[in-house]
Amino acid sequence: MNGANGANGTAWEPAVLVLEDGRVFRGAAYGARGRTLGEVVFCTGMTGYQETLTDPSYHRQLVVQTAPQIGNTGWNDEDDESARIWVAGYVVRDPARVPSNWRSTRSLDDALADAGVVGISEVDTRTLTRHIREHGAMRAGIFSGDALGTDDDLLAQVLACPPMKGADLAGEVTTARSYVVPAQGQRRFRVAALDLGIKSNTPREMARRGIELHVLPLSSTVEDVLSIEPDGFFLSNGPGDPQTQEHAIELTRQMLTRRIPLFGICFGNQILGRALGLKTYKMRFGHRGINVPVLDAETGRVAITAQNHGFALEGEPGQRFSSPFGTAKVSHYCANDGTVEGLRCEDVPAFSVQYHPEAAAGPHDAASLFDEFVTLMEKYTDAQTR
Repeated sequence: MNGANGANGTAWEPAVLVLEDGRVFRGAAYGARGRTLGEVVFCTGMTGYQETLTDPSYHRQLVVQTAPQIGNTGWNDEDDESARIWVAGYVVRDPARVPSNWRSTRSLDDALADAGVVGISEVDTRTLTRHIREHGAMRAGIFSGDALGTDDDLLAQVLACPPMKGADLAGEVTTARSYVVPAQGQRRFRVAALDLGIKSNTPREMARRGIELHVLPLSSTVEDVLSIEPDGFFLSNGPGDPQTQEHAIELTRQMLTRRIPLFGICFGNQILGRALGLKTYKMRFGHRGINVPVLDAETGRVAITAQNHGFALEGEPGQRFSSPFGTAKVSHYCANDGTVEGLRCEDVPAFSVQYHPEAAAGPHDAASLFDEFVTLMEKYTDAQTR
């Protein structure tokens, strides 16, 4: 489509993607014009681009869509996973010229432009993805319009961008003030959720199970959590390096001491792991997509899961280890590379997974984990009343 017109019939304008190792990909401007910097990563989901773009876990990342055609269903006002688009930049191959869906209110190109998100289209995303797989996720920049310059000048800007390792980002995406999502129907439980970058579908899944969810800012203290008299404590997904989250880790330790049922997902899995004494590390290119196979170490059952993480816990499938809170184990692992995908504590009521049971637009293999959390709270409540 390197002719007179670009996406949505607009005039074609040049754009360039520059990686920190000096590799350059040229294409057409997409979304907003200007400059954006971050970590370039790829997402293998063939659907759900709106959910991806509004996931706070993608904060400060330039997302490459491996699916070649993006934007066919446009943008609607119902599928956002947060109040804004969080990706730092967007890289696609063939953007839809005209969206076609009965719920669409505008094009993806317009949604990106309205949000000020700089993107690039007409990129060979297959080659780019293979490059990231071989060399790892790295710093990068997208440049268009007045931000264009010589390759050397653009590379210098990329190299001045801070890396993702050591990035403290959860505080930039957490809620500014606490809020409550009421239960659907009769309230069965009250849960305190620490917002590290929570997605909208998580409260919905909780509410469907009779849970009243109190979403709390990252800065919340143990007194703030206990003041709502929770039946459970939830650690959400979120962006950045878990090693930077000492406050969340210490708060988790304090909640484990009080033996209140705890459930963590994605970033929350890493926070629980570090509270238990495990270390985390930066993955080569991470897991980002909606087709990642996960094995239950005990049963061998496989679940196809949605994931978005560039850090992981150290450990081996089925490994049992001692923690300050008793024995715990690596309960789940990735079938592709053996990465730790879940933890279970045996002496305190706590568990976590690295993937997304609330996944929108899917898959839904892991949705039953919310039911497991309910069962854990039921046992805790029964024990308290005896």
